[in-house]
Amino acid sequence: MYTKITQSGGRRYLQLVDGFRDENGKVRHRVVANLGRIDDLTPQKLDPLINGLNRALGRAHNTSSEVISETALSFGDVFALHELWKDLGFGRALGRALRSGRRKIDVEALIRAMVFNRLCAPDSKLGCLRWLETVAMPAMPDEVNHQHLLRAMDALMDHAELVEAELARQIRPLVDQDLAVVFYDLTTVRIHGEGAVDDDLRAFGMNKETGGIARQFALGVVQTAEGLPLMHTVHAGNVAETRTLQAMLRTVLQRFPVQRVVLVADRGLLSMDNIGELTALARQGGRSLEFVLAVPARRYSELVDTFQHLVFSDEGLAEARFAGHRLIVAHDPVRADVQSARRRERLAELETLAEKMVTRLDAQDAGETARGRRASDRGAYSRFTRAVAEAELTRFIKADYTAERFSWSLDEEAIAAAELFDGKLALLTNAPDLTPAEAVRRYKALADIERGFRVLKSDIESAPVHHRLPDRIRAHALICFLALVLYRVMRMRLKAKGHPASPRTALDLLARIQKHTTHIGPQTFSGISNPQPEQLNLFDALDVKRP
Repeated sequence: MYTKITQSGGRRYLQLVDGFRDENGKVRHRVVANLGRIDDLTPQKLDPLINGLNRALGRAHNTSSEVISETALSFGDVFALHELWKDLGFGRALGRALRSGRRKIDVEALIRAMVFNRLCAPDSKLGCLRWLETVAMPAMPDEVNHQHLLRAMDALMDHAELVEAELARQIRPLVDQDLAVVFYDLTTVRIHGEGAVDDDLRAFGMNKETGGIARQFALGVVQTAEGLPLMHTVHAGNVAETRTLQAMLRTVLQRFPVQRVVLVADRGLLSMDNIGELTALARQGGRSLEFVLAVPARRYSELVDTFQHLVFSDEGLAEARFAGHRLIVAHDPVRADVQSARRRERLAELETLAEKMVTRLDAQDAGETARGRRASDRGAYSRFTRAVAEAELTRFIKADYTAERFSWSLDEEAIAAAELFDGKLALLTNAPDLTPAEAVRRYKALADIERGFRVLKSDIESAPVHHRLPDRIRAHALICFLALVLYRVMRMRLKAKGHPASPRTALDLLARIQKHTTHIGPQTFSGISNPQPEQLNLFDALDVKRP
């Protein structure tokens, strides 16, 4: 059946024609209906007929109406994160902690949006609003503005202890109850803003990212051996690292009732006071608290005699006692040779510089003239001392200020002592059953939490921070911590399924699944783009349902 336009008397007519074969097999045509003159036919007359036919076939209504398509929105990445968020129970946890009949905003949804923004397109809170316009975020309020986001952060901090306790309850089942090896490290987060407020977290200190002085706050993260972040801490930007350790451990023992905790931390967290406090904590509550801490280089001078009598195994491991605890030392002869050779090379360069100065001074004393300013012994002292300081070799080479003429000397004893420590890693532990190899392996796994900090700085972009109020800074840190948890859970699940993609790559691929909305006349149609096999595999690897 088809339509046919015929002409008669100079006018054109629309007919509905049916084709069939007669008894002789010849094709015949018959007019089923005359629909009228072409110039008299209007959409109002034809639309009921067209819509009736479409309805009989289960199709959309009359497509002669204008088709209006809205801008496509990214969907796959936020959908996967939302499913993961629900799977971890974070939505329920925040809902319980932040339940309020007086509050008119959906705090859980707003916090979730800011966490997902850190993972998908990290930006400021205003940038988060712009990002929300480009994604189809599940279960979001119809209207979100800047004040809503700030009020959600304030609500988060109004119930901070309850929120963190609820989140710990959700994370707790993922932690080994018999043995929890926890890694702790501290980083610094740059922050913008002038002026001062009460209890200001913004303080000037040595920034680990830039290597210079910056206004900042300190962020600590506790992580399991499997790479799962357990909790975070926030401190003023000029805090001493050793002062953060004890409070952190008390919180870990309170929130995670494991029977044994082995703490692994870097050199900056070891002090004799901390050792004493850790030992005291280990005796409380009938629980075992053990540690593996790297010995800072500034303490090596106390270990010269100990290191001189070490006997290393074929694996390059040795054990002794220091400060009442086990001292485990790992030796890498290749690295030791490289470090020693590099130091000797730098010392030789400085000696060459000093020899040139002496040659010029001697020539000048002999009456020879040279271009430039006249050299002096005092000027040579100043220049040489500055060069030695810049090379960080003041322990090994010194200018003799008491001599009448410029001279210097090498401290061969100090050089020999430094070479004694080259290529060696010194660890202090009170764990009685850890073999030296296990202790070293545990410490080297600390590099994983440092990778977590790189994720905070790169993918999640925790810095720079533009907030001024201390509670807003703490809320920002908690949002970044939640983003880090989701990132590491994604990483753990992808790795467990043998999938090669990183969380960043996975989110980028899933973001290509878009949600489309089209308006045809009075009707609205929504749907998502057809997921590709590669994207479907990612949903399976992340162990979340497909959209």
